Amino acid sequence: MTALAEPAAVDKFEAALCTQTEAARFLALSESTFRNWARGYHVDVDGRHVVGAPVLSTVPKVGPRGPNIPFVGLAEGYALSAIRKTGVPLQRIRPALERLNQEVGLGHALASEQLFTDGAEVLFDYGEREGGEQRDAVQELVVVRNGQRVFAEVVVEYLQRIEFGSDGFATAIPLPGFRRAGLVADVRRSFGQPVFTASGVRLEDAIALFKAERDIDVVSEEYGIPRIELEDALAVLLN
Repeated sequence: MTALAEPAAVDKFEAALCTQTEAARFLALSESTFRNWARGYHVDVDGRHVVGAPVLSTVPKVGPRGPNIPFVGLAEGYALSAIRKTGVPLQRIRPALERLNQEVGLGHALASEQLFTDGAEVLFDYGEREGGEQRDAVQELVVVRNGQRVFAEVVVEYLQRIEFGSDGFATAIPLPGFRRAGLVADVRRSFGQPVFTASGVRLEDAIALFKAERDIDVVSEEYGIPRIELEDALAVLLN
């Protein structure tokens, strides 16, 4: 969770970085889950019509198949995927997240350093005030340890891997959709496009060369990327 002052090469709030399908794969989520987070949803449950508003930031598409997820939206999705690891359904924690946005005073609390530093305290207090289901949901996310309110370990493991910029918002996040390939999205490198951590090679460039050559060894030698990492990346994005 290092705060870095190096300027971003791309607008993390307004520049479209990837499609919803790509973002889902980067974060090891189903496309339907990410789509519901980004677009919201309407469902009928036990005779009731339930509406869920979008919880991730998006930008207008350029063309029907164009990307519409900015870096900050990807970072918000990363934080939500950490929360999802606790097993708490989004619909149960949604009111608490809305309160977090209000109390932190930011439009993108899920992508902010304040989520890490103050979020557990804010959510815990909200759950205690509301009681009932909200308290139960928050207690699955936040625990009291040594007298302090802290996120559950699985959430901390995710959040502490985020790098934050001097503006207080995420600047770099790892991409957990890849099991063997180390990839990161970093707004200071390659305009936020995913890069292999060790070599700095853009994922997009490695994929393009593979499509042209159809030989994974050629790509590995050209870019200095271990074959096992390339196989993982190709399996995630091309299957």
